[in-house]
Amino acid sequence: MLLELIDSPTDLKKLALPELPQLAEEIRQFLIQKLSATGGHLAPNLGVVELTLALHYLYDSPEDKFIFDVGHQAYVHKMLTGRQGRFDTLRQKDGLCGFVKRNESEHDVWEAGHSSTSLSAAMGMALARDLKGESNKVIAIIGDGALTGGMALEALNHIGHEKRKLMVVLNDNEMSIAPNVGAIHNYLGKVRSEKIYRKAKDELDWLLRKVPAIGGKLARTADRVKDSLKYLVAPDGMLFEEFGLKYFGPVDGHDVNKLLETFKQADNVDGPVLVHVLTVKGKGYSPAEADSHTWHGITGSYKIESGQVVKPVGPPMYTEVFGNTLIELAERDKRIVAITPAMPGGSGLLKFAKQFPNRMFDVGIAEQHAATMSAALAMEGMKPVFAVYSTFLQRAYDQVVHDICRQNLNVIFAIDRAGFVGADGETHQGVYDIAFLRHIPNMVLMMPKDENELRNMLATAIHYDDGPIAVRYPRIAGTGVAIDETMTPLEIGSWETVREGDYAAVLAIGPMVQVAEDAAELLKREGINIRVVNARFVKPLDEKMLLALAKERIPLLVLEEGAVQGGLGSAILEYYALHGSQPVSIHIAGVPDVFVEHATIKEQRAESGLTAEAVAKQLASLAVRKRQKAT
Repeated sequence: MLLELIDSPTDLKKLALPELPQLAEEIRQFLIQKLSATGGHLAPNLGVVELTLALHYLYDSPEDKFIFDVGHQAYVHKMLTGRQGRFDTLRQKDGLCGFVKRNESEHDVWEAGHSSTSLSAAMGMALARDLKGESNKVIAIIGDGALTGGMALEALNHIGHEKRKLMVVLNDNEMSIAPNVGAIHNYLGKVRSEKIYRKAKDELDWLLRKVPAIGGKLARTADRVKDSLKYLVAPDGMLFEEFGLKYFGPVDGHDVNKLLETFKQADNVDGPVLVHVLTVKGKGYSPAEADSHTWHGITGSYKIESGQVVKPVGPPMYTEVFGNTLIELAERDKRIVAITPAMPGGSGLLKFAKQFPNRMFDVGIAEQHAATMSAALAMEGMKPVFAVYSTFLQRAYDQVVHDICRQNLNVIFAIDRAGFVGADGETHQGVYDIAFLRHIPNMVLMMPKDENELRNMLATAIHYDDGPIAVRYPRIAGTGVAIDETMTPLEIGSWETVREGDYAAVLAIGPMVQVAEDAAELLKREGINIRVVNARFVKPLDEKMLLALAKERIPLLVLEEGAVQGGLGSAILEYYALHGSQPVSIHIAGVPDVFVEHATIKEQRAESGLTAEAVAKQLASLAVRKRQKAT
């Protein structure tokens, strides 16, 4: 087994070039075996095995900088840099991260869980290298899906302007998480299929290599002939060369020899280059090749032989409930359109797209564009539903403020993955959206306690005509409650008491309502009766209930699976401070001021003190203090 000999890039360089295909096969089998137990991003990593081998075989990491866009395709990189032995812990608490992680290895030089950042990072590292007088290589590895991100195009523009020496490796597998969309995707399709150009280019390269030691005017003439040929037959005049990058490719991303040859040619260019590499997502595992969308990121285990993903039995996920409910609403209201930034499957919109193909818009990895487009749709009388993960909505903050809320437009935000997300960890936690949304004028923000209330909140959002409104929901299964046949819009800003009690009151949102009820049940055995309030509207608050609670002089505990700073608890404290009416005490239990790392959602809640046991302990302390004051 060659793989057993590899513990560092130095070990890889000891292998003979003909041994690399065997190593590639061993790496694929390793990943298929390990991820069948842990889950993870299988298809992206199977597609970059030879590419990663070629990079580490030719270049000297960490002196040469490998910058992986997003980072979920860096499993092979991790294996080649001494982390094979930790793959049983992949995406588990205190285990190997599913993304590039700087504190894991000196070979991880850039962290990212969001796409389209690698080119900007590469530009920064190339500038720093030149300013320091160093000579290391800077190599950004970016997928064709991430290239649609506006930030990547901004970076390409600057890279072409600066003319610094760096390499962009475009890993073109025609997919991001879902099939790619847009003009850039179509352009790359033309490049892939331009066989006339590729054949003519190869023949000219062969001919020029046969001319010995050409120089001066002859060499310059040969270059001009080559460029003229390229512009004559290549699609759209070679977009990347117009940006100022020397273009190489397309090259077979599963042929190590071709990759090495192309990288060496690119190294001879004194300036920025782009190497266009064609790969197959899921390469080497037939279920993943056939359905790279499903196998992009497997959250649980699977059976290797059949490719059957082991799915938990139980209530539907909130995402599924959202997708099915939106179809029901859209059948009655032709104004409803759905917008997603490259996440039709993850956001539960595949069924909607099939049923309403003309009312579903996947804009690619372009959250800013999606937000502003939604604003314009609303301005023209449509009911746009912008379905987006909480962590990705961060990228469109300015558009939410400037284009949607400032103009008070009827955009509906369906914010998925709100709260903890589990194994994806720090870069994907959905714990900041309350803090960055609730302070924006005109915004309404709500979160359901269960899947039935989610349906009612979506109906509320569709019926609401007074500006932007957001419903956030978690990455978990529903509670299994009965589903009402008829959806009932809620009164904006109304809370509900779901459990009576007089010792203390818990104001909870989302899944924390169930945690609060479980905590109250634990305390009931000790004779402590806790009130539980479903504070389902973060903005506006239920001021009538807050005033009543203040007059009652009952201790309050705000329970939220979101950042404490700027969250629901902060909103309640601000309300009491502004109105001069104070309850006996207010306490907040939420996500502390740290980036919570990958683990299960259950473990992340325990780490943050958001379990029934931890909440019961805190409530018991409040109840004891209340009794002591009463006596």
